[in-house]
Amino acid sequence: MSNLVIIPTYKEKENIEAMVKAISSLPLGFDILIIDDNSPDGTAAIVKELQKNHPNLHLIERPGKMGLGTAYLTGFDWAIEKGYAYIFEMDADFSHDPGDLIKLFRTCTEGEADLAIGSRYISGVNVVNWPLTRVLMSYFASIYVRVITGMKIMDTTAGFKCYKRDVLKNIRRYRIRSVGYGFQIEMKFTAWKLGYKIVEVPIIFTDRKLGTSKMTGGIFNEAFWGVLRMKYRSFFLKYKTI
Repeated sequence: MSNLVIIPTYKEKENIEAMVKAISSLPLGFDILIIDDNSPDGTAAIVKELQKNHPNLHLIERPGKMGLGTAYLTGFDWAIEKGYAYIFEMDADFSHDPGDLIKLFRTCTEGEADLAIGSRYISGVNVVNWPLTRVLMSYFASIYVRVITGMKIMDTTAGFKCYKRDVLKNIRRYRIRSVGYGFQIEMKFTAWKLGYKIVEVPIIFTDRKLGTSKMTGGIFNEAFWGVLRMKYRSFFLKYKTI
């Protein structure tokens, strides 16, 4: 299998079984890597039970909540070591439609993108069931990031993506410092600085129906100040691929 979907989890027992089955039923084959941060609700135990009937399902258990960014970086290292050609990020709560994985894949294989982004804002504002305050916060956060960084990406905080293997190998040569949602911005920024082709694919983002959101004010503040620090550091780095 050349495709790997990485899904970090913390207290996702209501969603994880349905998500694994939805991805596994797609006409294009995907392996799935769950990275669970010691969910107290037994998410990892559910994954272990699912592994009995899903040979495409893998699990990494971590001792506690260590941040979204470190979860993905752990998954990227695992994916590169295992030789996957296309590596995906997505949430466990169905805010990202599993069927859109195929759209992202085809954008990288047929559209020749190096990084495909499932974008909420490339064709208007495609967000369902979010409070207006959160929509505005997310939308204007992307404007802020574009102003500070110079990137033309409309959805700079998006967490639904497909990377070609070489993109991650080169990004990992640079220290990604953000831990929370700022991680998503820093990954895109580094790919952009390295000159990779980034394509936004329109999706409809639907707020979770089960479980609880992990978004907090602290996460937002980290992303806000992290963008300024990231831009400042970039002046002292030479970005090149190998």
